[in-house]
Amino acid sequence: MLQAMRASDVVPLVRVPWLEAGTIMKVLDAGSYGVICPMINNRQQAEQLVSFVRYPPEGCRSFGPTRAVFSAGTNYVKEANQQILCIAMIETAEAMKNLDEIVSTPGLDAVYIGPADLTLGITKGRLAPHFDREEDEIVKAINKILTAAHSADIYAAVHCGTPEYAAKAIGWGFNMVTISNDVQLLSNAASNSVDRTRELIDE
Repeated sequence: MLQAMRASDVVPLVRVPWLEAGTIMKVLDAGSYGVICPMINNRQQAEQLVSFVRYPPEGCRSFGPTRAVFSAGTNYVKEANQQILCIAMIETAEAMKNLDEIVSTPGLDAVYIGPADLTLGITKGRLAPHFDREEDEIVKAINKILTAAHSADIYAAVHCGTPEYAAKAIGWGFNMVTISNDVQLLSNAASNSVDRTRELIDE
């Protein structure tokens, strides 16, 4: 996928499954120019994330840019620490409690809100997890993260379910929004096709 993306004018980012050094370094070696890591709950975890993304002396990333050295050029190792984005996901009650410590972590470029897990975390399951939150307590939490990130001079991102909510988030001041996901897009397209076919049959 990273090789295919090189044909277009985009910056490839990868959301890794977990805070695990081997996986993070592997996607960077494959040519990702940024890592989005879920469930970063405190300063220590944020520091670990940064260390896995950066080469020494800023981190402990091992040398082995299998594809990156070819796709990015021979100067990759010298430029990687300055060019690769390190993004922590904020999506739990613990992360909200430690928000200021997380956003002020040296080397962290951005925080990214997972609204479904954030809702589960701060409401203790009282509200069902989904995107595009309108409840006051969730909107306040989202904007608290946005404010904290910008106060720490880093970027803020949020996952959205629809273009309408994404536009709203940009209006709030978010630097990046993501819309839907592969499963939802495929499911919606399939559902729309079936619904339309049934409409035509019934005419």
